[in-house]
Amino acid sequence: MAKRDSFLLRLDPRVMEAVRQWADDEMRSINGQIEYLLRGAVKEAGRLPKKSDEEGPSAIDDAESDEG
Repeated sequence: MAKRDSFLLRLDPRVMEAVRQWADDEMRSINGQIEYLLRGAVKEAGRLPKKSDEEGPSAIDDAESDEG
């Protein structure tokens, strides 16, 4: 499994509650929902690092296959 970093995230309580509800609706953990949303934003912004043939699948691609 790919190495994961951790960090403290401070959110407005209303945003946190909205993310909590959204995560519940999609049967994800809050952490999983935040990662899912960030991954989509990174991809949409074109900031997803290109993977080289030597590296194999990126951690982001691996995490996408774990969703659902």
